[in-house]
Amino acid sequence: MKLLFIGASGFLGNNIYPLLERKYEVTTVGLTPQDNYSVNIAKEIPELHERYNVVLHAAGKAHSIPKSEAEKQEFFDVNLQGTKNLCTALEKKGVPQAFIFISTVAVYGCDFGECITEEQSLRGVTPYAVSKRLAEEYLQEWCLEHDVVLSIIRPSLIAGTNPPGNLGAMINGIRRGRYFSIAGGKARKSVLMVQDIANLVPLLIEKGGIYNVCDSYQPTFRELETLICEQMNKSLPLSIPYWLAKCMALIGDCFGKKVPINSLKLNKLTRTLTFSNEKAIRELGWKPMSVLEHFKIR
Repeated sequence: MKLLFIGASGFLGNNIYPLLERKYEVTTVGLTPQDNYSVNIAKEIPELHERYNVVLHAAGKAHSIPKSEAEKQEFFDVNLQGTKNLCTALEKKGVPQAFIFISTVAVYGCDFGECITEEQSLRGVTPYAVSKRLAEEYLQEWCLEHDVVLSIIRPSLIAGTNPPGNLGAMINGIRRGRYFSIAGGKARKSVLMVQDIANLVPLLIEKGGIYNVCDSYQPTFRELETLICEQMNKSLPLSIPYWLAKCMALIGDCFGKKVPINSLKLNKLTRTLTFSNEKAIRELGWKPMSVLEHFKIR
């Protein structure tokens, strides 16, 4: 079975490409010379050489806070226009049997909550969330028109080797001795092992649907900190009381978004945000990997 993998040179791609290669004839689209199609889909329509049975679309812009209108527009160029350009390319060579789109739980726009399901309204307002939501909507219409089985998965925080985003920042902070826990690290977060995305592909090809994907166990920050420290052979970071962190965050608010702590970061570190994976388990027969058992930082 021929699988077209868009975004194979990113964090997700680097971790799951070897797994996909065992089951499929994989062709990649990306920005590196190593990709089979080296093209920026945000600006160009790829010229595909053949039809593919499955498309796995994992390319996207994330993990940054835009500082200008131009930087905001980049999210829409990559996440929305890139998706449209990809679909145009597919139409020219023949549409696939199945299309799997990697979206995000950010589309819900929730800063806190527990066991959030796919029924939750999509209220995300950041350029990242809105561009991903619009891409979802476009693909729903396109796949219906072309009789393509569409799967949209909304991963939570993704764990794997050299992770980006907040998990990567936690690892780097602990490594440099510049990370501290807050109020005992009791808040819980949904986390997904990156390998599980590869495990989901064969289940999604036939079924389709929209699914939150994460481990069934929602670890606390302290559990993640402990796991990382054990692998680095480091002591657990100091835990400071909430009132002290709040004072530091208020000071940080005066100095922009690059400071170690501000009110936005404080909320993410101290408020529980978890998602339900029950639909994916029930409908797909998926068995998620345990993050605390399988997450390796290197």
